Amino acid sequence: MTTAPTRPAPALAAADALNARLGATRTEPAANPQLEALALAVTANQPVLLWGEPGIGKSAGMERLADALGVRLETVIASVHEPSDFAGLPIVGDDPATTGVPMAPPDWAVRLARTGHGLLFFDELSSAPPAVQAALLRVVLERRVGSLELPASVRIVAAANPPSSAADGWHLSPPLANRFVHLDWTHDARTVARGMAGTWPETALPAVDPARASGAAARARGVISGFLTARPGLVHHMPNDAEGRGRAWPSPRTWEMALRLLATGYASGAGREALSAALTGAVGDGAGLELLAYLENLDLPDPEKVLADPDAFALPKRGDRQLAFLIAVVAAVQGEPTRRRWEAGWAVLAKAVDAGVPDVAARAAADLAAMRDLSWTGGGGIDAFVELLQLAGALPGAR
Repeated sequence: MTTAPTRPAPALAAADALNARLGATRTEPAANPQLEALALAVTANQPVLLWGEPGIGKSAGMERLADALGVRLETVIASVHEPSDFAGLPIVGDDPATTGVPMAPPDWAVRLARTGHGLLFFDELSSAPPAVQAALLRVVLERRVGSLELPASVRIVAAANPPSSAADGWHLSPPLANRFVHLDWTHDARTVARGMAGTWPETALPAVDPARASGAAARARGVISGFLTARPGLVHHMPNDAEGRGRAWPSPRTWEMALRLLATGYASGAGREALSAALTGAVGDGAGLELLAYLENLDLPDPEKVLADPDAFALPKRGDRQLAFLIAVVAAVQGEPTRRRWEAGWAVLAKAVDAGVPDVAARAAADLAAMRDLSWTGGGGIDAFVELLQLAGALPGAR
């Protein structure tokens, strides 16, 4: 037998109405690099970890972000879960020897899989013990919860308090920390004051322009590859101290994150401060600041425009710009390998020969040669590289 719900007392009903009135707020466009960096990383579909003191507004920021995305927010308090909540609980079927033992996922994972999209928010990550952090590795990297695979469109964000202010705080394990873009979440007194008046900053999502996507991807590849060619010591560098290993540091995995963030930034016209915060949040302050200084003086032209009219292009004077740009041109051809674009790529590389720096173009030439369809004859620029490519064995069909 069920009983009908009782109505609240008049005094509580009035209090609830007052609280509802206070909860009604509005948003307005406002420059907020912190929100912009978060929105950029989420748009690029890179896992984000927000670091901030308790009560700073990380959870409220997630609610606003979910509203802006128009998706469901699934909040999971990592510190109160067991490893099996993420690895899955074994469910024995009729014939385990034949079908195996599936690992049942929790309800929040099932809801996200059923919906096909959403925002998954792991809160209090630094309060989770090492065993739970280890179980989260597969969720963050492979998007698997038990036997269930989360849809690719599900975005993952986590939040953590510094170990000094977290309840039973732990440093993040290096493998888990290296899977996130780390962003510092701070408060601005004027923003909070205006929020108390009922108006908060609007979470504006970067809009990727499909027409700029190809050029953006090629430029980003040229930048990251060119930078790491010049600074190979930064490809992988794990800090010595526990605190540093629990934050952002450079590795092949985080450089892949930086590549995707940079490409998304180029394609969406993201603000400079937001892009800087996201890049340093991926590879760490040291490597990130060097990358930003490199970007400051690079100013690469759009490789798609150059391929459309290679004769109008002038090779940059500086060697690092030359290398980054030639890599970007080849990457653009690889994204859409047609004969016309392939030949235009050789016309660009030939200018490096004319400028007396064929060694700068050698690697790009080998990559471009590898894209050759055997039905294509050489473009005008390939002749200058034939001898070099034959010696290296990088020219398909060459004798």
